[in-house]
Amino acid sequence: MSTHEEQANIGKVLSFLREWDRGDRTVRSRMLDTFLTQNTGRTFFELELQFAQVSSLFLARLTTWMRLTYMFGTFLGPQLKAIGIFLSASSHDQYLMEFLEDGGVLTLLDILSHPQRKEEDKAESLRLLLTVSNAGRKYKEIICESHGVKAVAECLAKSNIEDTQETAWALLESLSHGNHKYQNQVYKGLITLMTCSSPKTQQLVLHTLHTVQSKMKTAHHSIVEPLLNMLRSLHLEVQDEAINLILGLKHFDVRPMLLNGLVALLRTSKEDVQQHQIPEAEAERIRLTGSLPVFVQQAAAAKTIRLLGEESKEVSRELLSLGVIQHLLCAVGNREHIDAQIQASLALEHFVQSFPAIEEHVQRVMGRTLFEAFMSKAETLYMNIDETQAEILLSNKINITEVSDGND
Repeated sequence: MSTHEEQANIGKVLSFLREWDRGDRTVRSRMLDTFLTQNTGRTFFELELQFAQVSSLFLARLTTWMRLTYMFGTFLGPQLKAIGIFLSASSHDQYLMEFLEDGGVLTLLDILSHPQRKEEDKAESLRLLLTVSNAGRKYKEIICESHGVKAVAECLAKSNIEDTQETAWALLESLSHGNHKYQNQVYKGLITLMTCSSPKTQQLVLHTLHTVQSKMKTAHHSIVEPLLNMLRSLHLEVQDEAINLILGLKHFDVRPMLLNGLVALLRTSKEDVQQHQIPEAEAERIRLTGSLPVFVQQAAAAKTIRLLGEESKEVSRELLSLGVIQHLLCAVGNREHIDAQIQASLALEHFVQSFPAIEEHVQRVMGRTLFEAFMSKAETLYMNIDETQAEILLSNKINITEVSDGND
């Protein structure tokens, strides 16, 4: 570009900025629409060329305007998209630093917590924060120092819109990588999200927790109760993620708490069924499937116990010491939920095959005919259990807490 062309371009940009400064909101809205149309997808160098090397002056104006007006939300959508053009400009972080210095991150986080802002504006704010986070460790730390984890987690917990949920999850996932200083903060934030009611959020959070937990040296004890509660979900994708996380936690210090909890879930009482509060959102699903969450949880616990036992003889022995055989026999006798019977039968089969000394005790409780059916095909055992046999299984007092190595 010649000197004459450069001067002409500078004059054009200065005229643009003057019009912006003097314009009312109608003028600025029109100028913003034009900017979005002409500059979406441009690189840093293209923007600098377009704005005669002073594009930062316009970014500063945009950031300030947004900070002063976001509470009203009138032009928030276009403002966020325009700022996004600068932040996503490739191969340079100058705009990112300027945006942060002008308080941009704090404004975006405030938008997330503002109850009257539109969901699409919150999703766009999350996308900008994700751009900032993906730029590197120092940017992740700035977000976390600004209490970003809490703001994003609360936004995720309250939202029912999939776009917002997935973008908030992607941001938490980004903040969990390459951010050692605040990794524990992100980890605890994810644990608090396990109690939210949205199955989609639960699934996303459990998936990320599995990844984050694998990088931690210890597991926080507060993860155990909400994780076990996830097993009562009527959504299989949530259950599967919960089971995978439990399997990953067997190497951590919360293993005794998890194993105790899983064994306890195998035995349900009438009080458990009556006292369990069913969320209104799940009521229709329960009517359709005929499955009470407490029985779904019982089946999932039995499945998890089998998977844990199959992966480790040491864990199998720990489960034996907790009286798992008595509790599995109780679950086999639950004629109100077939899947609980099937999963408990398969888990019981694992222990009988792994520790032959157990066989005689189990046969004594079941009786010869039922035991033969169990040994023949455990997953169809429920079809052979009548009411009397179920009562025997439910009230069994079998006490096997260890087996000698000679009987393995």
